Amino acid sequence: MSKVSIIIPCYNDERKLAQLLAQIQHLPHTPYEVIVIDGAASAACEAICRQYQAHWLPSEPCRGKQLLAGAATAQADVLWFLHADAHLPSDPLTVMQHALEKGALGGYFKFKFDAPRAWPAFILELAVALRCRYGIPYGDQGLFMTKQAYIEAGGHAPWPLFEEVPLVKNLRKSGHFMALASPLLVDPRRWQHDGWWRRTWENRKLALAFARGHAPQALATRYRSHITNFNHDKNEA
Repeated sequence: MSKVSIIIPCYNDERKLAQLLAQIQHLPHTPYEVIVIDGAASAACEAICRQYQAHWLPSEPCRGKQLLAGAATAQADVLWFLHADAHLPSDPLTVMQHALEKGALGGYFKFKFDAPRAWPAFILELAVALRCRYGIPYGDQGLFMTKQAYIEAGGHAPWPLFEEVPLVKNLRKSGHFMALASPLLVDPRRWQHDGWWRRTWENRKLALAFARGHAPQALATRYRSHITNFNHDKNEA
């Protein structure tokens, strides 16, 4: 089994982070290390990392820079990037190992919504599968790769949004970046809050604006305003 460094950017999502770190501790194969890069530099996040024996790194709140910092710190041969609200399959490290043994330099997990689900989830999952085949899988699909491939591909862009796009493009130019059949469950909170179709349309508008050359920093400002409203409504509920 290859040594794996798990790298998790976090920003004010301590409850979900604690759940993810607990999952990691109960996997049949344990990673070499877990690194949490905290964009809020909060004492609560540091305490959770200490509880679950994860390395805690404070950072400015920019996901691309957080991921770069985690990768620079990582000591293992394989890097696995996870969002703090991910829900893992039963034995992901073995699945990743099999992909690497088949000659892949990395890959990504199948996009699937976690419970509670609604009927639009099935349609959106198919749409994401098509997007990944002809476009880019995003960071919520558990991107993994060898550290050497990551370095040669230039790493994440130092952007707050769409930071994985140039990385995945360069990885695919370098070798086989494998789509795994095993699903990684994605938290549906924001789709439920906004409405499944509205949230999807807002995400597509951001992606289309990025494709037309809009700066990721400006798009991130739009995205953060939505997250702020979401967190405000969540706290009032």
